[in-house]
Amino acid sequence: MKQRTLASFSPPSPIISSSDSNPLLLLSAVVAAAAATLSIFKPSPPRSLCRRRLILPMNSPVHSPEPLTFSSPDSLSSWLRPRLPPSALDSWGVSPGSKTLYNLFRELSLGESSLLPQDHPAPPLRCVHVATVKIYNQRGAILVESHQLLSDGTVRTRGRPPSEKMLPGESVEEAAVRAVREEIGGMEVKIRAGTYKIRVEERVSASYPGLPARYVLHSVEAEVVGLPEEGEFSTEETGECDEDGNGVAGKTLCVRRHFWKWVDYDDASLDFGA
Repeated sequence: MKQRTLASFSPPSPIISSSDSNPLLLLSAVVAAAAATLSIFKPSPPRSLCRRRLILPMNSPVHSPEPLTFSSPDSLSSWLRPRLPPSALDSWGVSPGSKTLYNLFRELSLGESSLLPQDHPAPPLRCVHVATVKIYNQRGAILVESHQLLSDGTVRTRGRPPSEKMLPGESVEEAAVRAVREEIGGMEVKIRAGTYKIRVEERVSASYPGLPARYVLHSVEAEVVGLPEEGEFSTEETGECDEDGNGVAGKTLCVRRHFWKWVDYDDASLDFGA
């Protein structure tokens, strides 16, 4: 909506006949006209100016539907199956790089992600807030996870910096530090001030084929003490698997090892989803 300006609109002048010689009447008319002007051009509260892609319908208190909740993996499966493409649900945990239904149920239970219903027959939208940590070496290369070893022995291709799904009430800085410590190790992590960025992507999730996802990507740069400056290396995950290297109750897939390498920085080529 275009904002009115004084140059483009003027309130009507008071109509005063030649017989209106009383100065009190004239003053009253002038005051009324001034009041009308002030009411028309009363400033509205300041509005936040941001890019269209950063306006997140999922956070709107008016138009956003309530996230879906489920009492068990079975209730989640029963609700999802008629809303997903045929055989999509059966491919979870089977197709390369995908996770299981139990992984999704655990995500929803922990608040790591949420499901928003869409107009029928569209599938629901999986919404995830992801904290990503950009770590650079002395020559300006960025640390990227090339692949992961999962608890079932399969390898999952990644191509992204350290990242974690954010928990409810967790700040970006807290999630970023947790990502480094769980995926790389208990090293000293220092978040660089003024490096925070946010962007939103919507695409079909690689973790759950057939289920569209909205990723709200929060990125920061960090300095991490003790990392190798060159070459490739691997680290053990400390936040997902149990002591035996298995997922929860043996039904969720978890990451056992992360494999890292330094690559020349190109933001467009990196995958920031989860």
